Amino acid sequence: MINFQWPWLLAVMPLPLLLRWWLPPKPQAEQAALIVPFLDDLPSRVPRYVVNVQTWPWPWRLAVMAWICLVVAATRPQWLGEPLELAVSGRDLMLAVDVSGSMEEKDFVINDKRYDRLTATKYVVSDFVQRRVGDRIGLVLFGTRAYLHVPLTFDRKTVETLLNEAFIGITEDDPQTSIGDAIGLAVKRLENEKSESRVLILLTDGANTAGELTPLKAAEIAARHHLKIYTVGIGADEMLVRSLFGTRRVNPSADLDEKTLQAIANTTGGRYFRARNTEELEQIYSLLDQLEPVEKDKQFFRPRTDLFYWPLAAAACLVAGLVWLRLRTA
Repeated sequence: MINFQWPWLLAVMPLPLLLRWWLPPKPQAEQAALIVPFLDDLPSRVPRYVVNVQTWPWPWRLAVMAWICLVVAATRPQWLGEPLELAVSGRDLMLAVDVSGSMEEKDFVINDKRYDRLTATKYVVSDFVQRRVGDRIGLVLFGTRAYLHVPLTFDRKTVETLLNEAFIGITEDDPQTSIGDAIGLAVKRLENEKSESRVLILLTDGANTAGELTPLKAAEIAARHHLKIYTVGIGADEMLVRSLFGTRRVNPSADLDEKTLQAIANTTGGRYFRARNTEELEQIYSLLDQLEPVEKDKQFFRPRTDLFYWPLAAAACLVAGLVWLRLRTA
């Protein structure tokens, strides 16, 4: 549909006609003089009080049409498109992903092929990110150091792209894990945000071995800032390893500090999850969708396209036609 942003300007449409009726007639000049406007000098002059358009000469008709186009352009006509739904929840959701050396362990299976833990994380978390319509999402990567990889944004595609570009050792070559610093960085990035719901999902496969802040101290700080933390321990419980002496069973998750991850979640009002394979990891993120659902309140936006340049261009063409007639009859 067409909408006029300033429709009240249509009230000036009859202004030239009112001025013609109300203003006194122009006195006849005794000597040659410049007459403005030039329309009065054109052939077939219109009587003062005649308003029958059919009796008007073409220059007057063009002038009236130009004036109408100018007034319509001044009202700023716009084309309103179909309403588009905007789902905005107001939730700030930060993802903290471990990229330390231990994430290279290939104990996850996707489509009958074995992949490392970070690749499996990307596979599952990317789908989770795409479902978080209306949330502002940020990404923290941590190894020996923690750093903000993606600030809070509604652009889920960018978060997914930059997550997939992350690699093991992106923070430091030293394969250590700074869980406490990752939580502290998330708190720092979220503490000044006005959102009433702040959530951190922390995924790791080890224990805190680096950083300046201990995980439990960081969890206490997070609790004071009303930041809820869901922790995810990733890694298989057992794996068959072939060697010169045959095949033996090993626990690739021996370094996973589940006790600390559980304490972090309990301190902040979150939950701890254990992901031993890809299926469990997918179930965890599906459960997180239920625990932190996307808001159902809907907002609508109607795209607007300005149309004023069409009547403005028409008015310019009509004025150009009047100038041409003036030059022709001069």
